[in-house]
Amino acid sequence: MNWLPLESNPDVLNKLMQRLGVPKRWNVVDVYGLDRESLQWVPRPVLSVILLYPCNDKINEYMEEKCKEIKDKGQVISPQPYFFRQTAANACGTAALIHSIANNRDQIVLNEGGLKKALEETENATPEERGELLQSNCQDIVDAHKELAGEGQTQVNADEGSSHHFIALVHNNGYLYELDGKKEFPINHGPTEPGKLLEDAAKVCKEYIEKAENDINFSVMALTSCIQ
Repeated sequence: MNWLPLESNPDVLNKLMQRLGVPKRWNVVDVYGLDRESLQWVPRPVLSVILLYPCNDKINEYMEEKCKEIKDKGQVISPQPYFFRQTAANACGTAALIHSIANNRDQIVLNEGGLKKALEETENATPEERGELLQSNCQDIVDAHKELAGEGQTQVNADEGSSHHFIALVHNNGYLYELDGKKEFPINHGPTEPGKLLEDAAKVCKEYIEKAENDINFSVMALTSCIQ
C-alpha cells in the first residue's frame, strides 16, 4: 500500500495531530538551527524532535553500519519505548508523528478517536502488529494522512518513492531513542532527560548532516507546547 508523502511543514503536521486527537496546546514548530543560541528560541517543554533527512547513499550506508553494530554488540532497551514497523510506503511522516505522540501519553491526553483506541489496543502487541493496525486497519489514521498529504505546497505522487525520510527522537526512561519504522528496532543514542531532549537530539541530527556531506536537504522540527 502506497501513501502520499507528507510535506515537512509544521502547519500540515499540526492539522494532522489535531485530526488524530491531540489537544491544540501541543504543536510542531520548525527548529531553525542546531547551535545553542538557535535552540534557545524553541518553546519548552519539547516532547520530541522530528528529523527529515535525504535518502542518499552516504546516509543509507551510515544507517546500515549503525544497525549492524547494534546487532553485533547489542544495546540497552529497557523498558521498551512504544515502537512500530512502517508497513505503508511514504508513511514515514505520520509514523514519526505517531511515535512522538505514543511515547508522550503521560503529557498528551488524547481525545477519543481512532488513534487513542489503536494505541490502547496495541500496548502489548509486537512492532509488526502495531504497524499493521496503525497503517492498515485504523481508518481514522489512513483518512487523516490522505487528507493532509494533499495540503502541502509540493506536488506529490504515491507511486514515486520519496527521496527523504522522517524519524522521531524521543525521551524514554532516561534514554534518547531514535524511532524509525523502517528499521528493525529503536536505536538508543544514550542518556538524556526531558529538559535536555532538544539539545541531545540536536547532536544526533548533526551526525546525520555530517554523514550526508554536501547534501543540505534536511529539516528539523520539534513537538512542543504552545502554552507557556
